[in-house]
Amino acid sequence: MVKLGSPPVRSAGSARSEKRSSPQQPRKSESARAVSGTGVSRYNQLATLFRRHISSGRWKVGEQIPTIGDLATEHWVARETVRRALDILAREKLIERFRAKGTFVTHHPEEQMWCEVETDWAGLLRARRGATIELLAEKRNQQPPLVPDFSGKLAKNYHYFRRRHWRNEEPFLLSEMYIDETVFKRVPRNAIANKTGLQFLSEVPGLQLADFRQTLTIGSADVMTAERLQLDLNAPVAFMRRYAFDNEGRLVFTGETIYRGDVFWLSMKLKPE
Repeated sequence: MVKLGSPPVRSAGSARSEKRSSPQQPRKSESARAVSGTGVSRYNQLATLFRRHISSGRWKVGEQIPTIGDLATEHWVARETVRRALDILAREKLIERFRAKGTFVTHHPEEQMWCEVETDWAGLLRARRGATIELLAEKRNQQPPLVPDFSGKLAKNYHYFRRRHWRNEEPFLLSEMYIDETVFKRVPRNAIANKTGLQFLSEVPGLQLADFRQTLTIGSADVMTAERLQLDLNAPVAFMRRYAFDNEGRLVFTGETIYRGDVFWLSMKLKPE
């Protein structure tokens, strides 16, 4: 006799039968789990993943890639999300769509990465062929933003520039730089028009640099950066912060450069001990 309010009793056989009849959910692939749970939009995550498929050789140049439907199923996303990710690769000229044939890989990512950034002084001064510089803003008597652990002397005032660099009708670099006003006045103003900040410094008469530092971080494009570099929001970018000090320990130059991640690569020369 079953008491009122007691839970129904099921036989072991019925429990096993119910367990066998319940449908098993498919498990997400590793790549599907990788594009969920972060703050970056899924189509940008997929674009990065697909770009890596090409660079690793999983998707070879000349070969057809899976259909939008297959990719959506594999990565547990909507077809429109896959389509937007492939749009990014198409704009980068890594893939090309053909009506009634499909989508094919046309270039390797490294073929697009022409913007070499070197780590030795001579390499940093080397000009990029075909590049032009657009002035976005200029201000006098400014003070630079500094990192919390900055140690060094500051000049009284700095000349500020914000500029954008172009090549083949595409922007590839944004820069903000601060140059000691006393240093800036040693050279005619138009001398910097078509030079990078470091090229300008190297030509200042009487200026001796005692220390130069640069730090590189990888991040994503915010709204302003994406607009100015003609990128998708959260697209990969590289941030390079530079500091130059004279022989008295005074900061004569500092600046931050933002490179498009799809053209940037870092070259380092190492000497074995």
